[in-house]
Amino acid sequence: MGDGSARMPRPPATKPARPAPNMQAGPASGPHGRPRWPEARHFAALDLGTNNCRLLIARPQGSGFTVVDAFSRIVRLGEGLASSGRLSDAAIERTIAALRICADKLKRRHVALSRSVATEACRQAVNGPEFIQRVYRETGIVLDIITAEEEARLAVLGCHALLEPGDGPALVFDIGGGSTELVLVDNSGEQPRILDWHSARWGVVSLTEARGVTGDHDEPTRTAAYQRMRESVAEAFAPFVARLPKLEGKPRLLGTSGTVTTLASVHLELPSYDRSAIDGLIVPTASMRAVSRRIAELDLAGRSAVPCIGPERADLVVAGCAILETIMDIWPAERLGIADRGIREGILRHLMRGSLK
Repeated sequence: MGDGSARMPRPPATKPARPAPNMQAGPASGPHGRPRWPEARHFAALDLGTNNCRLLIARPQGSGFTVVDAFSRIVRLGEGLASSGRLSDAAIERTIAALRICADKLKRRHVALSRSVATEACRQAVNGPEFIQRVYRETGIVLDIITAEEEARLAVLGCHALLEPGDGPALVFDIGGGSTELVLVDNSGEQPRILDWHSARWGVVSLTEARGVTGDHDEPTRTAAYQRMRESVAEAFAPFVARLPKLEGKPRLLGTSGTVTTLASVHLELPSYDRSAIDGLIVPTASMRAVSRRIAELDLAGRSAVPCIGPERADLVVAGCAILETIMDIWPAERLGIADRGIREGILRHLMRGSLK
């Protein structure tokens, strides 16, 4: 690509670091309680975040897996959470409607083993446990509210193979809806080793609601809001920055989130999102900064008109730009790896490796 972008080769699957709790097996059992798996064994991972509900169903193939079904929907579960401390009735209804679709896919695909996790919105909400119980009653899906640390570990397990070769630690990050995970990784061995990690309170939803602007405003107002967001994120990152080692060699940076995949799509000027063009892409950080600042300068209508952003992401993408720019400030790599994979892929590798032992 003439703009300095490159692609990483497709990597093999990696071995998980530890087993995952709260896994759901298929209903059929054989002698001695052992599962009687379908001939084509399907595994599933569901990631319910603050903004998105994502499902991946796959079957093992070679050292990795092949996706047989997928689902993704923006549900905005954490909408209004920052001010109320609760999941709203409207957000719960949207989310349960999406989870019913997921439950139907799990049944139709005869999934042998699955794990479903919930992250920051359910961690924060006072009615999070009540919501989890209702989800089980109405859909049969058992959601496991995981810690920020496990969220970071699963994200790294799912995407670390896309890190560029190099010496020294690399920074892997996941910009979510309610939080951002930063993980310092040593991937010099067969398995990634987490050296340090940090979960910041700001994600695209929480930062937009607390520091951003909604609707149409003039350029000075938008510029001031963007600066407020950048300052808030830098403050939240400060404890992690204080622990970072002295940089040696070329810093490596890998991002997994809707923010980085969306902005990479804008960078490539794609007319619509194309995972095959994005997953494994490597983009100069200078280009990602330019895209971030261009998007942040647009008004709501301008952002809505950009392919791969559209009306659904137009109000939240500016917060993502602010978080991404701040990450590139604290870890000044020349290139940014883009991963359209993360928690779900990490869960699937846990499930498949454990079942095949």
